[in-house]
Amino acid sequence: MRGRAITLSAPRRLVCDLMRFSIGIPRVTVQREMNLDALRRARLAQPNRPSWTVLFLKGYALLCQEVPEFRRAYVKFPRPQLYEYPESVASVAHEREYEGERVVLLSKIKAPEHRSIAELAAHIEAARTRPIGEVKEFKRALKIARAPGPLRWLLMWLGLNLGSRRAHYFGTFQFSVYSGLGAESLNPLTPLTTLLNYGHIAEDGTVTVRIHYDHRVMDGANVARALERFEAILNGEVAMELSGHGHGDAAEAAALPRKTS
Repeated sequence: MRGRAITLSAPRRLVCDLMRFSIGIPRVTVQREMNLDALRRARLAQPNRPSWTVLFLKGYALLCQEVPEFRRAYVKFPRPQLYEYPESVASVAHEREYEGERVVLLSKIKAPEHRSIAELAAHIEAARTRPIGEVKEFKRALKIARAPGPLRWLLMWLGLNLGSRRAHYFGTFQFSVYSGLGAESLNPLTPLTTLLNYGHIAEDGTVTVRIHYDHRVMDGANVARALERFEAILNGEVAMELSGHGHGDAAEAAALPRKTS
């Protein structure tokens, strides 16, 4: 059967290149069923509710601040070693329309653990709505995508394996979720140490949360413990910031009877 050849667009070449460097990473997934009812109620109480994406991003950044393994990367230059960063850089996937095609582009947020929920919301909204040519990361990525393959692959290899530059160009962790579309990704790929995603958030605040991690950097027990702490951060520090209450008020809110299904 005869079909037609379709030239790879610049954004599609970007995805192909990322997969080229992601496919060989020994990635493992750990998931936890969480009850985020305290955070859900704090969010519902806000007149302008921030997206769940923003809340998870803030909580995960706080988790990475506590757990140094989540700020490490496996790099190969000048020799195989782990490289630890003093702060996180989030790489957030966005679906945008570019030249008539729906594409995925990545924006970065430096030190999200030190940014307020409002600041993170504004940053994500800008990446989702500003013209693509006005977003620095999008513009640079599309420029590189138009270069010849061998040059792109060399630049990407260097960016991923020079510890001092890796976080600047790629980030320390990736955040990618489309549970709002009624679907979940069970095996996402990324060249970064961890990728966070989650499923549908039920009316009682229950949700499946997954961390996909590079086994060269850490082990499953580290991630399992981190997921438990992540749940506490979301229902504690993040809910507390969202509600504007003090520590005692947040603890009291978390202790209120949970809604049952």
